[in-house]
Amino acid sequence: MDKIYLRAMLQIIITGHWFTDSVTRELKEFGSTEPQFNVLRVLNANPGKPCSVQEIQKGMVQKSSNVTRIVDKLLNKGYVHRQLNESNRRKVDISITLSGQQLLTELEEKVFAFHAPLQKNLTREECETLTHLIKKLKGKKDGYPNESKK
Repeated sequence: MDKIYLRAMLQIIITGHWFTDSVTRELKEFGSTEPQFNVLRVLNANPGKPCSVQEIQKGMVQKSSNVTRIVDKLLNKGYVHRQLNESNRRKVDISITLSGQQLLTELEEKVFAFHAPLQKNLTREECETLTHLIKKLKGKKDGYPNESKK
């Protein structure tokens, strides 16, 4: 295995963990976690339209089998609402509450403030090149199915 390739992959892994750990520290003051932030983000993407656990999981940044547990924690805090699906009683509909939307706004502000100084380290062209190279590495043109194409 090529050492330069391995060194580059190690940097990607280290950077991914660094981002996750840093964002987790930023959200801690709100009593929230990155997975909870991501569930709220997914639910807020389609206002007024509830999601199933499977739909939430598809939209998550980190695919997790713990979505039900994460939703339970958000439910206990009053940030989401859960009810049986009217057309399929085996499914559960989950939607974000007003207080969940308010928390998400605060969390997004905190996450954006974390990223603001980092964004200055790369030009737009460098960001596009980095995105292209990562997608090329994964062997996919579009990355994750639910990835934004902005």
